[in-house]
Amino acid sequence: MKQTPNNTDEAALLVITVLHNWNLQNQRLESLLEQLSDEDLARETAPGRNTGNWLLGHLTAVSDGLLPLLGLRDKLYPWLQHIFIDNSDKSGLKFPPTSDLREFRKKVNETLTDYFNVMQPQDWLSRHQAVCEEDFLHEPHRNKIGMLINRTAHLAYHLGQLIYLKK
Repeated sequence: MKQTPNNTDEAALLVITVLHNWNLQNQRLESLLEQLSDEDLARETAPGRNTGNWLLGHLTAVSDGLLPLLGLRDKLYPWLQHIFIDNSDKSGLKFPPTSDLREFRKKVNETLTDYFNVMQPQDWLSRHQAVCEEDFLHEPHRNKIGMLINRTAHLAYHLGQLIYLKK
């Protein structure tokens, strides 16, 4: 949703604020990824912890999962779920090349941005697909904007881990 003089009511302001923070965390991740080589991403963030590649794939898979959760479309890269969400870094599964993971992340974020730019405040306050209509009547906070807040915090958490790969 792009800010205009006509959408300054409280719900719109909330949506603009949440989207700003989502975009900020993604910009920070993009800036960090530009500083990290493929070799850097192959390293563990700390001894015995996740590699940068796994975290990049994980963040991409989680963001890709927002598309169906928000009722926007099917995932772009559904196979990433098995590698980066259903299994751990140490599972022994083969990861896609780092260059592909970088491109997947960009495509997912571009697709999300395209949808987010046309969504209206009332869209964001509607239920996400992980909650049934009956439960949503009793728990209206289980809405799309709440889902994006959760995913923004998740992104920031893993961004904090990836920073340890900087030399």
